[in-house]
Amino acid sequence: MAIIIIRTVIVYFSLLVTMRLLGKRQLGEMELSEFILAALIADLASLPLQDLGIPMINGLVPIMVLFCCELLIAGLSMKNVRLRAFFSGKPSLLIVRGKICQGEMHRNRFTPDELMQELRNQGILDISSVQYAILETDGKLNVVPFAAKCPATAEQLGINISDEGYPFIVINNGRVLQGNLKQLGLDMNWLDKQLRQKGLRSPKQVFLMTADSSGRIYMAEREGAK
Repeated sequence: MAIIIIRTVIVYFSLLVTMRLLGKRQLGEMELSEFILAALIADLASLPLQDLGIPMINGLVPIMVLFCCELLIAGLSMKNVRLRAFFSGKPSLLIVRGKICQGEMHRNRFTPDELMQELRNQGILDISSVQYAILETDGKLNVVPFAAKCPATAEQLGINISDEGYPFIVINNGRVLQGNLKQLGLDMNWLDKQLRQKGLRSPKQVFLMTADSSGRIYMAEREGAK
């Protein structure tokens, strides 16, 4: 039993380090090569866990080789446009100025039902209001409406709106995040004052507290804290 646990922990952390080194973009947007890598790694990682007679090195070495191949492909793709198009493909225009490009739809095996679903997901019901619909290489559909169909911005309306700033988490489940306080130019004296105004004695009574550079504060007390 101890051997199984140790082998499982080794494989787990090996996969964790490998996938982390691939970067955040790969974790959120899987290209074709990355999907193949993930499928192969999952299969290879299971072998030394299922059969204790297989040496651990027989499972870890192929994973490292695949990881190096992916890094090599990613590096070459960044430097060469043709290789990037070969490995990752190119974005496809499915709608151009309100007209469906049926050839591109067939080429990407994208059905009208799937197109309508993707448009509904983005709050668009009228295809004629779409200037461009681009099927990206990771399978996501980005929709660009005609300018007349886009919501008016404050700048277009001539309205001056002050910047509200980015809300930093100051207290996370009772724990004070000193680094975020420093980012805002605040200290514990300021925090203690805010807590007293809410009738609280300790940060441990707060489930979540955020603050931004404009002075806006959000505070949620921990349930049953008082």
